Amino acid sequence: MSDSTTENTNVDDNKKVEHIEAQTEGSSQKKSKLAVVILVLILIGLIVGLFFLARADGQVVSQVRDIFIILMALMMVVIGAALVVLIIQLANLTNLLQHEIKPILNSTTDTVNTLKGTVRFLSDNVSEPVIKLNESLASVRKLVDIFRIKR
Repeated sequence: MSDSTTENTNVDDNKKVEHIEAQTEGSSQKKSKLAVVILVLILIGLIVGLFFLARADGQVVSQVRDIFIILMALMMVVIGAALVVLIIQLANLTNLLQHEIKPILNSTTDTVNTLKGTVRFLSDNVSEPVIKLNESLASVRKLVDIFRIKR
């Protein structure tokens, strides 16, 4: 495959990615606009409902109040169940952190300490002698070059 074909393929791939990103941005904008419209309609419905409720007689208002109290009680039950699930998940996370993540971190720390020791050993026993030998050879070469120039 030639370089121009590769470049054309890369350009086509980049255009496809940009097209997909543009579609994603357009769909997210449509979703946000739809959400705003729905919220505005709900708000208008609440305002109209409150207006008619204010104009209704006492018996209708008390029935609506009773229904609202029942709905609030149901919401409290749902929120309580959600809190129980949240507490259970939190306990599971704590257990995970204590019994699985902590040993992994400890073994990683041990591995890093072992690597530090290995690097120190190699540095002391391999690198330093080679560096000293190279220094000595360089100085001997320089002395030989100096004596060759004087002759």
